Amino acid sequence: MKYYIIAGEASGDLHGSNLVASLRAKDPTAKIRAWGGEKMRKNGANVVKNYHDLAFMGFVEVLMNLYTILKNFNFCKKDIKQFAPDAVILIDYPGFNLKVAKWAHNHGFKVFYYISPQVWAWKRRRVYKIRKVVDKMLCILPFEKKFYDNYNVDCQYVGHPLLDEISKTSPVDKDKFYKSNRLNQKKEIIALLPGSRKQEVGRMLEVMLKVVKKFPDYQFVVGCAPSLPVSYYKSIIGDKSNVRLVVNRTYQLLQLSSAALVTSGTATLETALLDVPEVVCYKANRISYVIAKHLAKIKYICLVNLIMDRLVVKELIQDDLTPENISEELSLLLTNHKRQRNLLEDYEELKEVLGNAGASDKAAEIILENVK
Repeated sequence: MKYYIIAGEASGDLHGSNLVASLRAKDPTAKIRAWGGEKMRKNGANVVKNYHDLAFMGFVEVLMNLYTILKNFNFCKKDIKQFAPDAVILIDYPGFNLKVAKWAHNHGFKVFYYISPQVWAWKRRRVYKIRKVVDKMLCILPFEKKFYDNYNVDCQYVGHPLLDEISKTSPVDKDKFYKSNRLNQKKEIIALLPGSRKQEVGRMLEVMLKVVKKFPDYQFVVGCAPSLPVSYYKSIIGDKSNVRLVVNRTYQLLQLSSAALVTSGTATLETALLDVPEVVCYKANRISYVIAKHLAKIKYICLVNLIMDRLVVKELIQDDLTPENISEELSLLLTNHKRQRNLLEDYEELKEVLGNAGASDKAAEIILENVK
């Protein structure tokens, strides 16, 4: 069988890589062509477009890059036609992937959507398009299944793929990690996870770094996305001596962190599943934020809070994201033992809600059954 997979960001590359591995295990003759990154390539996909060339976030940024997006779409159509896959598999990245879904469906290709767009949060009208052009929605959050059932979308819940990824994580050797990254052996770590896209990293890291001086007894370590050059992070950090960088070793970093400042996204869930107290941070271009706030239909932006349907971790959004507020919340996480204990209990409940590992295998099974 032939599979064409499209992922447009770092988390999509991660989940796509596990899906590639599962597809190849269940279908040894599989030929997989993909848009993604190094993880997908290492697991056997022929990656024709790298996600770091696709990551445009926010309404303003998308408008500024319309020509590039249109060029990518035209390339995508030609490439799918030429490859003639048995299945087109789309991973999140809705602005682009829903256009691909419509085109692929109209040209007779089987379309699977693995990791749903957040249509339950905003742009709900997209659910009608999904019902028309997607053959099977494979969702990873428990409440998504109920949402799609209400709209008669063919949907199956497969579990969250992060549970697969985290289950593979080995305990980190603290001494080795500290030495290899030139960390101070006497200081505990506060992790900074500013995102994976250049625009958000620039915006978020600058704000996070403003609290460094207020915590002299800790060392701050930035988890760098492999899609961005280290020089870019260094240009933002400047001469701050109490800040270090690690590249593509986020899970190891989190295992050794006492707390974390995390940009809203998949990383907030990863941090919780690794039992690290966190403050969720988010700040967008002001015009993009005003538009998004007007359209959004959700109480929270953090995945942890959305899944639990209550405030588990603190969210500091837009104007609330100030050095003073970050410092206050971080201090509570580091010093208030009751707060720490309650948070860890909530994290355990979160894991129970998400269920067991095996999402990638389940998704691959469903795709194979439907294609055959």
